[in-house]
Amino acid sequence: MRSSPFTTGPSPSGPAGRDVPVEAAPGLRPPASSAAHTPPVFDVIIAGCGPTGAMLAAELRLHGVRVRVLEKETGPVSLARIVGLHVRSIELMAMRGLLERVAAHGRRRPAGGFFAAIPKPAPGDLDTAHAYLLGIPQPVLVRLLEEHASGLGAQIGRGRELAGFEQDDEGVTVVPAEGERLRARWLVGCDGARSSVRSLLGVGFPGEPARNETLMGEMDVAVPQEEIAAKVAEVQATHRTFSLGPLGGGTYRVVVPVPGVGDRAEPPTLEDFRRRLRALAGTDFGVHSPRWLSRFGDATRLAERYRVGRVLLAGDAAHIHPPTGGQGLNLGIQDAVNLGWKLAAQIRGWAPGTLLDTYEAERRPVAEAVLDNTRAQRELLSPEPGPQAVRRLLTELMDFDEVNRHLIEKITAIGIRYDFGEGPGLLGRRLRDIEVRQGRLYGLLHRGRGLLLDRTERLTCGGWSDRVDYLGDSTAALDVPCVLLRPDGHVAWIGDDQRDLDTHLGRWFGRPAR
Repeated sequence: MRSSPFTTGPSPSGPAGRDVPVEAAPGLRPPASSAAHTPPVFDVIIAGCGPTGAMLAAELRLHGVRVRVLEKETGPVSLARIVGLHVRSIELMAMRGLLERVAAHGRRRPAGGFFAAIPKPAPGDLDTAHAYLLGIPQPVLVRLLEEHASGLGAQIGRGRELAGFEQDDEGVTVVPAEGERLRARWLVGCDGARSSVRSLLGVGFPGEPARNETLMGEMDVAVPQEEIAAKVAEVQATHRTFSLGPLGGGTYRVVVPVPGVGDRAEPPTLEDFRRRLRALAGTDFGVHSPRWLSRFGDATRLAERYRVGRVLLAGDAAHIHPPTGGQGLNLGIQDAVNLGWKLAAQIRGWAPGTLLDTYEAERRPVAEAVLDNTRAQRELLSPEPGPQAVRRLLTELMDFDEVNRHLIEKITAIGIRYDFGEGPGLLGRRLRDIEVRQGRLYGLLHRGRGLLLDRTERLTCGGWSDRVDYLGDSTAALDVPCVLLRPDGHVAWIGDDQRDLDTHLGRWFGRPAR
């Protein structure tokens, strides 16, 4: 674990309000107005109420943090675009007691065929109790997560756009486009690829600009399915990303690649789809009655910093990449769960000095890896002879279980291992939803606290019991004596010695309560 280069020193776990010195950031200075001396009304203001912002608000509220969310849109995005929750995100929903509610609005499909759309099924013994993809309309997911956050007490203000902010040693003064200034101790930008927070903060967003774009939408098709399937197979021989997938009742999801980049500010029209379909397939399939139409580019960028002083970035505000493999939304939700308990610990006053620094130290390398695998997938989807030769070779290699498993675990994020130092292979990884005496492990993580799972039934959380729950269970389906789980489900310690356990409890959960 390393210290963050973005603060002027370690953050003491002392009283609330005196937890981090502020580095002078480009374009930001402590405000000269009396607002700098106004006590914060909120602990955290979140800019953006997409999946990342809503999930982060809920995670913070689990720990009693005062949260205000500002969202410039007056309602959830209207495009009924289907997004896919991968295994790790499904597990996080289960950890917070949300999976049943979310799954009721989604559709399962088997895990597999994610990497560059190479049609290989996932290994049958994938290390998870949730080996499937859950497709769900994005507006529905956002609504469910927003309801979850609101139910926990988060204040969500729609139609409130962030216009500026100033930070000082004690907090952040946020300036909405309309209305009075707001004061909080922390600000988190979850406001998407064109993040105002990132821009105002002066954080660089290097990478590659969009070179091509893709049209995507759902619409009715006036051609028999057999004819569609034959024509799609013909076009996919040279354009792998082209597809017309049946959704039932004559409705199809249409995905059409477009060379070059158009005006991203203008939504596509049905005529744009017809024109491009005719160019690629020789027919527009009689498409009509669109449900929604959108376009996306293949820009790939990563924020240079995830934190400057009291301002942090998460989700698309910190990283963007092509949707190949369907990882973007999942990456943001996982950012939120990693950050939530750490920021709450900082605010509640028990965070170890470098705990908040581990957010960037852990999540930025994960984003780098996602950007790399999407770059690789895009190359494999190219119609050029060289990439197609590599694609054929990789298709053969994926018949080897180890190769297929590695790529599935990469896309679904269950292969992530944070660097917690030397130790058994499970250290730093998330623990699957195993059977325990009370039922399932994830049912014990709904409150967002740490958990000591003790098969020896002789250890104790001691002075950390206000932050860490205890389960003594000699029957737990686990092949190690004891594990200490962080609130995000990652294994922070393995062993059976109380003194060693206390050291690691202090490392992750601060000083014990008196």
